[in-house]
Amino acid sequence: MNLILFGAPGAGKGTQTGSLIETYHIPAIATGDILRAQRRAGSALGEQVKGYMDRGELVPDTLMIDIIRTRLQEPDARNGFILDGFPRTVAQAEALDAMLDQLGRRVDAVIYLRVSRQVLIDRLSHRYCCRTCGAVYTFTPQQARDLPRCTTDGGELYQRPDDRPEIVAHRIDVFLTHTAPLIDYYSAQHKLENIDGQMSVDEVRADITRRLSALRKGAGSR
Repeated sequence: MNLILFGAPGAGKGTQTGSLIETYHIPAIATGDILRAQRRAGSALGEQVKGYMDRGELVPDTLMIDIIRTRLQEPDARNGFILDGFPRTVAQAEALDAMLDQLGRRVDAVIYLRVSRQVLIDRLSHRYCCRTCGAVYTFTPQQARDLPRCTTDGGELYQRPDDRPEIVAHRIDVFLTHTAPLIDYYSAQHKLENIDGQMSVDEVRADITRRLSALRKGAGSR
């Protein structure tokens, strides 16, 4: 399946990606991970996107489109993919549709994780990551004063620069302004699966699985 996982920062996209990979045996293409890896490597691309990421702003469409075009042509994406973080604007969605059309492919479903603004701010402001493996943890302000080590590899835990409270609010506002119109775009194509992202992790996973199973059965009956 060719899927888009869509939602504001902190909506839980990364949490749901693992089960989708396991179920459909397709790669997750998280543009945020690609950009952060390039930044850590000190590459030319990393230098280009650094300022945008630190300010919580969107990376320019032309740059993101080039990154995705290259990634979708890699062998592991031939049987499907899960896009996380792209598209973020209607212009990017139109460019993605054009790209896939040239490849004889299409987006099968867009999974939208719907979460309120305040819940998003609370989640991101309390989020910490392992410097070594990237595992994500949530701590209260009191717990964060004496951070433990990563339970997977003992790595140092830190708060990403773009998860600071003042940046978090801006990132969410950017999403609402630039990315929320994608809801209408994919609804018009009858591809949007609107999921309550404030349910428990297991409940969200079960709802996604149920809806995608129904889509596959429907496609098979045509």
